[in-house]
Amino acid sequence: MEYSLFKFSANIKTDIFLKDPESSTLGTSIINNGVDLIHQIGFEEFNFRKLSQKMGTTEATIYRYFENKHKLLLYITSWYWCWVEYQLVLHNTNIIDQHIRLKNAIKVLTVPNEHHYADINLQNLFNIICSESCKSYLIKNVDDLNKYGVYFNYKKIVAILSQIILAINPTYPYPHMLVTTVIEGIHHQKYFAEHLPSLTDKVDDPEYLINFYFQLAKNAINQH
Repeated sequence: MEYSLFKFSANIKTDIFLKDPESSTLGTSIINNGVDLIHQIGFEEFNFRKLSQKMGTTEATIYRYFENKHKLLLYITSWYWCWVEYQLVLHNTNIIDQHIRLKNAIKVLTVPNEHHYADINLQNLFNIICSESCKSYLIKNVDDLNKYGVYFNYKKIVAILSQIILAINPTYPYPHMLVTTVIEGIHHQKYFAEHLPSLTDKVDDPEYLINFYFQLAKNAINQH
């Protein structure tokens, strides 16, 4: 199956929110300010009281949109994966060479190509994805959330990249495993480089992560 997206729209499962944030200026402000505040203080310290103070509104107003702060994190991560899907289409439209498509995809996953979109700070959002997104699924009730399609957007990105890998080598047996290894590895290496540098290798080449994971993926695909 081929996925296509001609105009960016965050197709997020309704189980995540009580009221669609994109339906009002207040809702979009919750997302924009939520991204900035989580990036600033971290998800553990973040709560709706602090967000309401930042926005100059009430906690009750925020609770009309999200049941709790974890649902807000789920929304933010889902929005990010929708944005990644949109970027994949932009970068790979009319590209026939599957190796180029794979490298373009890894680049999209590694480097935000814009600073803002619709008042969302994309660099702050990407930093949240690297440091906080695992908290959206490394939880006790992950199976219940998955049953309702909460992780649909992330799984769709994995499916798209898996298709590229199978187009390169149709007999490769581990496309999904390889894709999630690359995605989560990029997040970990970005986090390590900023906070635990002895756990990674940072070089002067600005595309070192792109080149590393592209070579890693290509070598794995070609071994089978």
